[in-house]
Formats: sequence, C-alpha cells, structure tokens
Amino acid sequence: MAEVVSRQEDTMLGHPKGLFVLFFTELWERFSYYGMRAILVLYLTQATTDAVNPGLGWTSKEALALYGWYGLFVYFTGIFGGAIADNWLGQKKSVLVGGIFIVAGQFALAVESMTAFYAGLFLLVCGVGLLKPNISTMVGSLYKKGDARRDSGFTIFYIGINIGAVLAPLIVGYFGEVVDWHLGFSLAGFGMILGQLVYVFGRKHLVGVGDLLKHSAEHAHLMKQPLTKIERDRMAVMFISFLIVMVFWAAYEQAGGLMNLYARDKIDRVVFGFEIPTSFFQSLHALYVVILGAPMAYFWVRWRKKGKESSSLFKMGVGSIIMSLGFVALMGAAYDVSVSALDKAPVYWLFLSYLLHVVAELSLSPVALSFITKLAPMKYASLMMGTYFAVTGLGNKAAGLLGEAAQDAGEMAIFTGIALTSLLLGVLILLFVKKLKALTHGAEEVDVD
Repeated sequence: MAEVVSRQEDTMLGHPKGLFVLFFTELWERFSYYGMRAILVLYLTQATTDAVNPGLGWTSKEALALYGWYGLFVYFTGIFGGAIADNWLGQKKSVLVGGIFIVAGQFALAVESMTAFYAGLFLLVCGVGLLKPNISTMVGSLYKKGDARRDSGFTIFYIGINIGAVLAPLIVGYFGEVVDWHLGFSLAGFGMILGQLVYVFGRKHLVGVGDLLKHSAEHAHLMKQPLTKIERDRMAVMFISFLIVMVFWAAYEQAGGLMNLYARDKIDRVVFGFEIPTSFFQSLHALYVVILGAPMAYFWVRWRKKGKESSSLFKMGVGSIIMSLGFVALMGAAYDVSVSALDKAPVYWLFLSYLLHVVAELSLSPVALSFITKLAPMKYASLMMGTYFAVTGLGNKAAGLLGEAAQDAGEMAIFTGIALTSLLLGVLILLFVKKLKALTHGAEEVDVD
C-alpha cells in the first residue's frame, strides 16, 4: 500500500511528534464520547419524578434501543467521513470540522429540551463520523511502509483514547449522575474544546499528513485502474477482519448498555461502606487499558522477536477467545444473582470481566486499526478506515439488540451466547491463520534494523 508519510523528522519517545498531537486530540474527543456514553442510558431510564436529578423516564428496552441506534450511526457515518476526506476536505480538515460538530452536539445535550436532545445526538453522529476514521488514518500516515514502530504507535494512540475514557466516567459520570445530567453533558463539551485547541496549535507537527491529495492527470488515471490481484486478496482479508471486529464490539459494547444497567440493578456496589456510582464502572475498561497497554505492547514485541506467530490475525483470534472468558465471568455473576437472597452479585465479577475484556481489546482493537492501514489500497485509505468504524457501528447496534433481548431472555442466556460465539470465532481464526496470512502478501512484513 502506497502511503502519505510525514516529512517531520522530530521524534518524541522514538515516535513522530505528530503522534502525540493526535494522541491528545483523540484523548479529549474520547473524553467527550465516553462521558456522554457513561450517562446516556442512565439519564434515559431515570424517573422523571426523581426529586434530586430527574431523567426522561424511559423503559430499559427503549433506552437500550436508542443506545444501539446511536452506536450504529455514530460509527456508520465514518464511511461518509472517509469519503469526504478522500474527495473534498482531506483528513486534516475533516478532523477539525468533526471536532466543531462534537462541541456543538455536547452543548445541545446540555439544554433541557427534547428538540435539543435529538439535535445534539445528530451533531455528535456527524462529528464522530468526520473525526474518528480520519484521525486514525493520519496516525498510520506518520509511518513509512515496513516501519516496525507502526503497531506500537497505534498502541500509544490507543492509550490516549483510554486516558480520556478513564477520566470521563469519573468526571462527567459523577457530575451527571449525582449532580445534574445536563451539567455532565456540558462538561463533555468542554473536554472536546480542549481537544480542538491541542489539534489547532499542534498542526505544525503534522506537515504533509492528512492533506487533500492533488493528483496529476496521469496519477488520476492510475487511481481509476482496477485493483490488482494482490490488492483484491488483501481486501478480502480486510473484510474478514471486519467480521471479527463486528462480533468483538457487539460483545464489548454491552458495557455501556446491558452491563451498565446490570451494574446498577444486580451488582452489590458497596465497597468498604461506600456505594460506587454506577457510571464509575465505565472507567474500568479504560483504566485497565492505560495500566496494561504498554506491558502488552512489550509482550507482543518480545513474542515476535522470539520468532513466534504474531500476525494481526493471530492476535485477533487470541482476543476473541479472551473476550469469551470475560463473559464466562459475567455468567458467574448471573449465577450468583440466581442463588442470592438479595438478588445481588459480588462486585468482583464485574472487575474480573472488565479486566478480561481489556486484555482482549488490547489484543484486537489497536491491531485492527493498524491492520487496515497496512492492507487498504491508497485510493481507498480513508474509505476503508471509515468502513472499519461503520462495522464497529454495526457491532454497537448488535450490542443494543442483545441488551434488549436480555430483558426477556435473561442475562444468563445472553452472556452465555456471547461467550460461545466469541470462543468459536477465535478458534476458527487460529485454525485458518496461515491461509489468511498468505492472502496479505507480506503486508505485515517489517524492516529489520
């Protein structure tokens, strides 16, 4: 895959300085997103008659349905965001415009009006669709083909995402759930403003990255040529990886929906006499990522240097299997609820489940982002990254549907189904990993110093 590569030679911690500009921009964008995510379902289901902090009084089914649709559209619009970047604005300007939409959306949610509420969701969907795929593509463009730092660069970027995701439920979640929902939404908006400031003032480190490409007539002719066999094979593998990603996010995104309500209603949240606010559990995933991100990146580097299988597809298979174990832990919680006189499960099941989910996430999600930048033909770079996030959106919608199903079928049935599906998928990936690797035609080969 031909790439646009930054000519910026200055580095920090062995990586281009532009990585850290994008790191902090995405940190605050995720603060905005995960802050809103932490309180959305709780706000929707809070009784309108609550004397302290009234919500909208929706049923759990209605709230989870909206959560699923929002998750679908907020990522599905990444296809359009990628196409807009490739053909009109370029990635760099698309990220800026997307950030402006997100700021407007968060402050619209802070207004006590249903019209403003739905307008805010619409603005957030448009903003994330423009920003999310293009900022990830820009990270890939910082590295030349064969640069062994690419995967670790995406892991560093991913840690930035999760620092924002740690802070958001603690700050936005607390002020939203305990003080006032609309204050929480507005705090998410202020976080995005900080992200925009970082991006604007740090653009000097992104020279040559994310600009709209202006091609000669000859190059435009080449861009219209059909894909080669190698490109078609790589696209086939990429679409298989999209299926893996969709199943993964359908499982993982139970956190903001079903697991959020489950933590509120069926987990004993009292620890040392203090009842943990439900929204605080939304920071667990991200906290674990920040703690485990660097050690896991180091583990995979050492694993590769020992000559062991370390392809992206192998890591995705391992991640799927570990994800299944996280839902086995939730099955333990559901079993405890079924036999408990108080209908509450010990909180350690939730801590263990989130931990396993994060180990799975670190094996799969940043790797998948990097994988797309290695396989996608240059002319489809942003579009394919947008498609990746659209598939993530489908996973989010599936998560919402599973959460709705749990209201009738019960949590045990849903947790068991997700565990078995993730396990089966992971095993199939590992069985066919060598054949799938052959279809990448060396896209993951790295330069050896």
